[in-house]
Order: sequence, then C-alpha cells, then structure tokens
Amino acid sequence: MTADDSFSRIDDDDYPAYTMGRAAELLGTTQGFLRAIGEARLITPLRSEGGHRRYSRYQLRIAARARELVDHGTSVEAACRIIILEDQLEEAQRINAEYRRTTEAAEAANPTTTA
Repeated sequence: MTADDSFSRIDDDDYPAYTMGRAAELLGTTQGFLRAIGEARLITPLRSEGGHRRYSRYQLRIAARARELVDHGTSVEAACRIIILEDQLEEAQRINAEYRRTTEAAEAANPTTTA
C-alpha cells in the first residue's frame, strides 16, 4: 500500500478505521453496547486479520443513533429495529421520489389531451 492509498481512505466513510475500544470511547459507551448492536445485526463490523472488530465512520453514526434511543429508555433490540425501519422508510421514499420524477418527465415528453 502506498502513501497515496492511505490518504485516499481518510475521507472514506466505509473504511473500518476504528477499533472497538476507540469506537466505544468516541461514542461514550461500552464495548458491550457495540457487541449488543452487532448481535442485533444493526451493524456488522469488519474484522482485522487478528479477528478484532473494526468500525467505519458510517457505522459509528448508526451506533450513535442507537445510543441516543437507548439513552431515552428504548431497549437495544427496539432501538436497532427502529433504525432499520427508518432506513427502509428513507429508501422507499427515495425510490418513490425517483419514480415520480421519471413519471413526470415521461408525461411532460408525451402530453396527452383529455376531452
């Protein structure tokens, strides 16, 4: 790996740059919390060659959202389910917006007259 390869990963949200200990420290939580949201399949950390969990910035944002819900009294399992459903809703809304744009563009290109 060259220095250029290393620098290109600095801004990569998906690069697993954080150890479990560092991730827990950044989130102000415990390693056990990170294990719990992993067991609930909210996030799946990558593993180093030695088998240690490694987290990306994207995964840390998801874990922070889970922690926020848990801090407000939601169980870990429910928090994970809420986040998964929020993600699914966001994706469905994105697909619907894209469909609407495509439909409107097609209607604009082929206007029909109604009598």
